[in-house]
Amino acid sequence: MGKRISVIINPAAGQPEPILHILNNVFRPAGVQWDVSITHEYGDATRQARQAAEGGADIVVAYGGDGTVMEVVNGLIGTEVPLGILPGGTGNVLSIEVRIPQTSEEAAQLLVSDEAQIRMVDVGQSGEKHFLLRAFVGFDARRIELTTRDMRDRYGKMAYLVAALKAIPKTEAMGYQLTLDGEEVECEGFTCIVENAGNMGVAGLSLVPSVSISDGLLDVIVMHGLDPLSLASALGSIADRPLDADRLHHWQAREITIATDPPQAVIGDGEAWGETPITVKVLPSAIRVVVPGEIPQ
Repeated sequence: MGKRISVIINPAAGQPEPILHILNNVFRPAGVQWDVSITHEYGDATRQARQAAEGGADIVVAYGGDGTVMEVVNGLIGTEVPLGILPGGTGNVLSIEVRIPQTSEEAAQLLVSDEAQIRMVDVGQSGEKHFLLRAFVGFDARRIELTTRDMRDRYGKMAYLVAALKAIPKTEAMGYQLTLDGEEVECEGFTCIVENAGNMGVAGLSLVPSVSISDGLLDVIVMHGLDPLSLASALGSIADRPLDADRLHHWQAREITIATDPPQAVIGDGEAWGETPITVKVLPSAIRVVVPGEIPQ
């Protein structure tokens, strides 16, 4: 797949492990020339990824969680250099979405494997900001805001559930004014999600099973309520049941504007993006990702 690999490591992500030892044991026997950059603050990974791509790297690899991966993606957009992922964070949703192995050693082996392939992946954009997974307004935005790094370090993935339980009493239904590829739609709900990727962090678990990260479209989901039946409908893929239109709206579009009254917080891939109104669009096939062979597109 490549003989020169640049690895960008977020030392604050996930749990401690001897990552340099793991990489050396995999890359050296494969005859790979590799180097490492360490991030210290937000923005480092973007700058380092851009420098690696311009410097001739065959693959630029992110070691960390989804936040680190998104920073590296920001540095690779507009280049032909593929992204490799070593899942090393609390949340590794993108790696699960494209079926990358979840141990660092197996993920590193993929990067030097003859079985590896390149998958073209869409990226969402809002102004100068980008997202790989999803953007939130309403309940889910509040849930992400309440999930602190201390909670993630203490509870791992359960931190998001703890934050959700705190967010429910503070969230009220609101009206959404949506513009979907020029068509105006109004509806009411507790949360609005713009999805580029369907996976929720557990293999096979998604709000809408048809969401694809490679279809050139964004999926818009509005949940009417936070009651058990609405949540069950939102996770209908578990039982392979059709979505309940009385509890969940779903559309697809290439460009979406979301407005609310009053304005609401917007979260894109875990980062605060200000408040509504917001316009997002899809950048089809914007990033090349190293994935295992025979991955559905």
